[in-house]
Amino acid sequence: MMHTAVGWHVEMEFMEDDQHTRAAAMVRLPDGTEVRGHGHATRHHTDSYQPRVGEEIAGARALNELAAQMLNKAHSEIDAASGRTSHPINV
Repeated sequence: MMHTAVGWHVEMEFMEDDQHTRAAAMVRLPDGTEVRGHGHATRHHTDSYQPRVGEEIAGARALNELAAQMLNKAHSEIDAASGRTSHPINV
């Protein structure tokens, strides 16, 4: 039997102009930590204007950075709890 212990909510914000999309992702963890990631996308001048595509690219890059930071956080917590240096956690 599985039990859900916690839930996480990720917040995403986008800032856009005609050529650039910037994304900021943030998650608040149950320990009170806020982890943030940022992403960027640039539209090539020959591409049609499709804001949703820029949001998807910039958002994915922000979430990727967020994931890397959370893996590093978990790695540090494993080391602190075990008193030794463990192998890095990779995606």
